[in-house]
Amino acid sequence: MDRLFSPSMAQSSSWSLIEGGSTAPSGFQAAGITAGLKESGKPDLALLLAPPGAVCAGTFTTSVVRAACVDLCVERLQTTGGQSRAVLINSGQANACTGDRGLIDSQRATQVLADRLGLPSDQVLICSTGVIGVPIPMQVLLSGLDPLVEALAVDGGSAAASAILTTDLVDKQIAVEAQIAGRTVRIGGMAKGSGMIHPDMATMLGYLTCDAGVPAEVWQAMVRRAVQRSFNAITVDGDTSTNDTFLAFAAGEPLPDDQFELVEQGVTLVAQHLARAIARDGEGATCLIEVLVEGAASEADALRMARTVCGSSLVKTAVHGRDPNWGRIVAAAGRSGVAFDAQSVSLWMGEHQLMENGQPLGSDRMAVSTYLRERASGRYLHDDVVVIHLLIGSGPGQGRAWGCDLSDQYVRINADYTT
Repeated sequence: MDRLFSPSMAQSSSWSLIEGGSTAPSGFQAAGITAGLKESGKPDLALLLAPPGAVCAGTFTTSVVRAACVDLCVERLQTTGGQSRAVLINSGQANACTGDRGLIDSQRATQVLADRLGLPSDQVLICSTGVIGVPIPMQVLLSGLDPLVEALAVDGGSAAASAILTTDLVDKQIAVEAQIAGRTVRIGGMAKGSGMIHPDMATMLGYLTCDAGVPAEVWQAMVRRAVQRSFNAITVDGDTSTNDTFLAFAAGEPLPDDQFELVEQGVTLVAQHLARAIARDGEGATCLIEVLVEGAASEADALRMARTVCGSSLVKTAVHGRDPNWGRIVAAAGRSGVAFDAQSVSLWMGEHQLMENGQPLGSDRMAVSTYLRERASGRYLHDDVVVIHLLIGSGPGQGRAWGCDLSDQYVRINADYTT
């Protein structure tokens, strides 16, 4: 089983891992090339193409400082009722805070690509990622569109996943399949993100594909719930981007209404995998942190508390220092804005219980510290997840959030990012 495809995420045993990423579902094509947008010479231009009849659902940054490509995506999805066929992604320049030029360039890029693909321009979306305040070098991008279209392939998911990266150390992709209503249904996805991660919809971009037909309104509601339990449940550094976008495409033979719940389980599974991969690849991180909150009054309360604990700089630095300073955890829970009885709190780090009913236990600090050190013994191992478990009452609310430790490397990476 994949390191990030954890049992705690698997809402249904019907879904199993397969190869192929975003192009594993039938009818989808993708491409990724080096167009010359980055000085590094790494891949920097990607395209994802959905089959005819596709519907697209999107969630976006809630920041009032938004890149023009975000507004253009929102407008086109509203205008077409979710009818969309393609998304162009450039990395290297965020094209945010670039004035009128940002919108003009986004419109021009999508119009030229639409002409190449034989599509209406309002069915072509665009996403950008990179340094804020830097416009896209349009002649470079436009020169790359012909080779990009020529590179479209049913096995192009990996190339696309590499072309959307910025400070990421690894690409992030997944595909799963299940038997639904007598046929095979596949869901794939890819994402990028490593720093500026604290989504309210991180710098993150995410894309999901599904080869089952789902009505647009049902699909949008399904995707919105999945995002709340995945991308809105991760944090690296507490900073939300100007460009955060998640787009999910569904196209294929329609499924019976009574099978939508199973599809949503798969959508959530894929979204959570990608979200966890972003948190695990946090800039300078050595381990993934998973916070489980149970006993809250609602799922929303549980998610809010879990995300607050994950985002605490004191918790993150304690984990990095392999210090079982559990007081930082309960302090973060207390300021989360969630009402609970402090005398009802029980707390675990891994299998080690540190509190019970609001009272500290005589835990073996060395054993807990060893647990933390083991989880950071090497990057991308099956056991590199630090699990923090809070039981705060007897309510039905349960939620998980994911983050990473905070190291001096994070400061170095971001101090040098544009210079």
